[in-house]
Amino acid sequence: MLLGALFASVSALGVMAQDAPVQGGTLIYLEQQAHTNLYPPAGGFYPNSGILNQITDKLTWQNPETLAIEPWIAQSWEINEDATEYVFKLREGVSFSDRTPLDAEAVKKNFDIFGLGDKTLGYPVAEAINNYASSEVIDPLTIRFTFKAPAPGFLQATSVIGSGLVSPDVLALPYDELGDATKIIGSGPFVVESEVLGQSLNLKVREDYKWGPASLEHQGRAYLDGIQFIVTPEDSVRIGALLAGQADFIRQIQAYDEPQVEAQNYLIHSAPTRGVNNNAVFRPENPLVADVKVRQALTAATNAKEIVETIFSEHYPVATSVIASTALGYVDLSDKLVHDVERAKALLDEAEWTVGADGIREKDGQKLELNVYESLPQPQSRASLQLLSQQWAQVGVKLNVLAGDAGSAAVDRLDPLKTPVTPAMVGRADPDVIKSNFYPTNRDALLQKGGLNANATWEDPELNKLLVAIASEADSAKRLELTGQVQAYLLDQAYVIPIFEEPQVFAGAPYVNGVGFEAVARPSFYSTWLAPR
Repeated sequence: MLLGALFASVSALGVMAQDAPVQGGTLIYLEQQAHTNLYPPAGGFYPNSGILNQITDKLTWQNPETLAIEPWIAQSWEINEDATEYVFKLREGVSFSDRTPLDAEAVKKNFDIFGLGDKTLGYPVAEAINNYASSEVIDPLTIRFTFKAPAPGFLQATSVIGSGLVSPDVLALPYDELGDATKIIGSGPFVVESEVLGQSLNLKVREDYKWGPASLEHQGRAYLDGIQFIVTPEDSVRIGALLAGQADFIRQIQAYDEPQVEAQNYLIHSAPTRGVNNNAVFRPENPLVADVKVRQALTAATNAKEIVETIFSEHYPVATSVIASTALGYVDLSDKLVHDVERAKALLDEAEWTVGADGIREKDGQKLELNVYESLPQPQSRASLQLLSQQWAQVGVKLNVLAGDAGSAAVDRLDPLKTPVTPAMVGRADPDVIKSNFYPTNRDALLQKGGLNANATWEDPELNKLLVAIASEADSAKRLELTGQVQAYLLDQAYVIPIFEEPQVFAGAPYVNGVGFEAVARPSFYSTWLAPR
């Protein structure tokens, strides 16, 4: 078995109290899913970002404690009054692992592709970057970015995983080739050493690394000699390997496994994603959910508190708005999310859906029966949706929960007639995260006209106007006000039903020290060290 062979190949390290960081050793990290593509803007998928966060640096660093934007590869910056022009001064002496300089020309190459895409090579535009026009190299360490309209979120966008900087040679390759991690050349504290595609990945330390974020206590070379990623889909195998001392750190620990981890004095690491909550999202083009009263009824029929208390742990707060309580621009809208079965029934009656002999409501000969696919990357998605199905059944609505790995799932998710409901979430510590999730040319959760579904005819111009305004409002106070307005609008139209604030939950051995997380819960092993055991 590959997993056993990989574990056996790594020497154990071990456990005793120690305060001073120790250099050396290889961290064994178990990941639930294989990475897909390591083009930095594809880093929204957590298995991709877990790798990218070790091998790339960003222009800026968002402090996960304060959410302030701090220097990293960029030493300083200037922004004009309407946020249409940004000038960055770069740190001197930074290089990629192929020894080419990380200078203004390299930054230009990265952001021109991130901001504009490249249809020939297949690169999509990064969802974090709005209104991008062009860049200009002023001198080897100074670059100017220009935008077609105000881009107030761009400074924060330079800190996200999707803005990880790679060697220009990487971006000369077609997008489809970047699933091969050995082709990714970054400037980070680790470099890719080898890979067994879909199974394992080895990173080794970069000995000459000396340009981490200035506010970090640790500077210079990473403490670890290397990191071994092993793809381990089965929850029980990841937990068993950790507790048996065959692995050091694991991602996606399920809530029901937390007690046994803590019982053996292993550590739970729960980090907030600070973005759009784990929501059930409707596709209004489907006639069954086109009526706002139906969507409002299903909102009232949903008991998010019951879902969280039944399936999850204290690390999963009940959602009280579209975005997390830790997100910038959050407004508590729990008064719009009251669980009220009688109100749900009354709204469905008003919409002229009557209860049939089998208990399922019907209208004009059609039953109120909806399909939803579980989301494999999200924690306990199937169990959550099954409990949601039971809650909706109490008001006469049937929700069929379908397997996320079904052969037709990928296509059906883009067809509102086949999938009128879908789970969705996205992490980013900036108000632009709402646009990322709902705008047609971004993730398009609602499947609007001009988005992912080429046949879509439905759209909400008022919603889209608000989303564009968030991304283009230079006044920070007005921008936060708009963020509150769009949260209320999404709930008033009952486009989404917020369930819980989704964290990323990891577990680690007690001898693993110094694990860090960036602002939206992606692990950083730059300062990680292993105590002897």
